[in-house]
Amino acid sequence: MTIPTAPEIMQELMLAKPRQTCEAPKDARGIYGLFDHLGEFRYIGSTSSISQTFYERIHRRHRAGSETHSHYFARMYNTGRMWVDRNDPDTASERKIVRRLRQAFISQHCRAVWVSLPDHAPIADLEAQVIAMAPAEMTAWNNRGMDAYDEPEGLVDALIERLSLSPYERAALYRQRDRFYGKNLPVAASHSSRALGKRDLPPLPNGLFRFFALDVETANHDRGSICQIGVACVRHDDSIETWVTLVDPQTPHWTFSDLHGITNEMVRGAPKIGAVIDKLNEVLSGRAVYQHSGFDRSAMRAACDKIGRSETSWDWCDSVGVARRAWPELKGNGGHGLASLKAHLGLRFEHHDAGEDARAAAEIVLLAERVALGATEDFNVLDDEDVGLSSTPSPKRNTLSLETVQPSPVNAPVASYPAANSNETEQIILVPVAADGSAFGPELARNGRYTVGPKGGEVKFDDFGEALKALRNMDVPRWRRPNAVGNWGIVSGMKWKSLEKM
Repeated sequence: MTIPTAPEIMQELMLAKPRQTCEAPKDARGIYGLFDHLGEFRYIGSTSSISQTFYERIHRRHRAGSETHSHYFARMYNTGRMWVDRNDPDTASERKIVRRLRQAFISQHCRAVWVSLPDHAPIADLEAQVIAMAPAEMTAWNNRGMDAYDEPEGLVDALIERLSLSPYERAALYRQRDRFYGKNLPVAASHSSRALGKRDLPPLPNGLFRFFALDVETANHDRGSICQIGVACVRHDDSIETWVTLVDPQTPHWTFSDLHGITNEMVRGAPKIGAVIDKLNEVLSGRAVYQHSGFDRSAMRAACDKIGRSETSWDWCDSVGVARRAWPELKGNGGHGLASLKAHLGLRFEHHDAGEDARAAAEIVLLAERVALGATEDFNVLDDEDVGLSSTPSPKRNTLSLETVQPSPVNAPVASYPAANSNETEQIILVPVAADGSAFGPELARNGRYTVGPKGGEVKFDDFGEALKALRNMDVPRWRRPNAVGNWGIVSGMKWKSLEKM
């Protein structure tokens, strides 16, 4: 292989198409150039040893290396929410989160070019000659000739959404940003004063919800050592709003940090489990709460036992059972755990984050509803007219929720909303409606009893409220009612509608 001259290398670098860092050759060496997120050529370098390839130098060192040892991508984007102080022991647990974001940013928005040279070429000498003849803007990063960039906030915002970072990961990024400005702008030092101090519980979502899903993460094998709780709140339009909080389990034993990424340092100042339960009881008491397997309920029970309080009065349901009925083909073929269902259904979530896992459980229930009712049927979502909310704005769709192709009904017979021109809360009762428009109602008692459930699995109730509660807990609500000619048969619910307050 002929060794090109420095002017030829310079020309080739300038004409080469910039490529992502991960595309750098793993079997070649030579001289390369780096481009910033604005598309500007900013740095010229070379592989420093015979064992170092373009990939090792560009993708593994410049992108993912130290922020302080001339690894230029890492140094130039050590800023804002992508900033870390590698020597600060108090933020060791957050560096992994920040660096993951920064490395993804560089992979997506920065580029590199390269010119391969034979191993016997005088690479260091050629590099010096190329740098000497290059325009100043092409070597602006060389010899630390530029300060780190200001954070490209819009690009970082979009990347955070694309990566589906969990709420606690996002909080870590913002704490690092506050530390960054506190370190470089003394007037803003107070911004970081609450970074590891006492933290308040986030507000619960507002509005009408037809069911919930809950997931917990624990610090160790003690099920009561809950360190994170996530709740997915499913609205009547099938959009999902996720609520999540870290919890201080007050334990020095952390066995599962490598699994979920939560550490003792991260929960310092977080709410205790008693305060979290008090908060959740405001919306979950008596409501349908899905868990994926029985672990989450047992963890909540163990946590309650540890603080000497009775178990929560939530109406627990199991999304594993729902999934088994919807996708029986997975039995013995991956099973019905979240990881298997993620692959089978094409779900996107970060496993072992309580908020993400809770949302996944809710999505599984929604998808199972569509399977049960038949994907080609014309499902109807509960609308404002149905529940008497024509004067109330429709709830805003959460942009992070799963976009279901067609919404479908479950589990919301009772809901509350602010009464018009009043500070009081008015209650509405929701009943399932069949495809022919007939609804389940108090008049459907036959011989004084209500019959609900699928054929062969009917259950009779003396009380209308108990029958309605049973319908709520079914994957698809089914009940017996007379048709136009008086024959009693089983019908399936297609939507929910309000019943006048009794």
